[in-house]
Amino acid sequence: MARLSRVCVPDLPHHIIQRGNNRQACFAAHEDFSAYTAWLVEFANKNQVAIHAWVFMTNHVHLLATPRSQDGISRLMQSLGRRYVRYFNDRYRRTGTLWEGRFKSCVIDAPRYFLTCQRYIELNPVRAGLVTGPEDYEWSSFHAHGLGKDIAMWQPHPIYNALGRNRTARLDAYRELFRSHIDDEALTTIREMTNKGLALGTERFKKEIEEKTGRRVTQRNPGPRTRILE
Repeated sequence: MARLSRVCVPDLPHHIIQRGNNRQACFAAHEDFSAYTAWLVEFANKNQVAIHAWVFMTNHVHLLATPRSQDGISRLMQSLGRRYVRYFNDRYRRTGTLWEGRFKSCVIDAPRYFLTCQRYIELNPVRAGLVTGPEDYEWSSFHAHGLGKDIAMWQPHPIYNALGRNRTARLDAYRELFRSHIDDEALTTIREMTNKGLALGTERFKKEIEEKTGRRVTQRNPGPRTRILE
């Protein structure tokens, strides 16, 4: 069965996941994270993709980004992935693939889901039990959104900027969001839509994306005898 073409809509945010092959580590030292970050900045600028949020885990990466063109994210991830694999293989004297196939992504209904998805990304280290709070994990955009750190690759989304009239107000409002948990239904929805390459948003938003792209971005309802295995 031919795989569906990837949905990428210019000027809308997308949640992106790239995993290490067989869940193996793709970052083994501080220098690896730093190298990946530098090339992410380079290729995001080259392909006109705004990076809003990120977290770099040991064996996978989450990004929240807005492309200016239909192929911006694909070009970014291909260039970044290839460059980083060469570096990683040379550094650790290994050969072969590092990433688990194609990256996963979904287009996001920003007014409804942007901040939820951003919190989902920045809370990844907390859910993994690596830290007690998002501020304790170094390789995360929470340092920009919640602590006010200036980071070169960070381009805050207008929805984040609208949290307050000034920097202090935005930081306070953003940290306040982390006082409440993301419910299990929202977590499941974000994961499923991203892994399946669909759309994260309202039914109206999904219909608009389908009309714009000619691609199905909603889940099909299985028939009564159909069993879906994940």
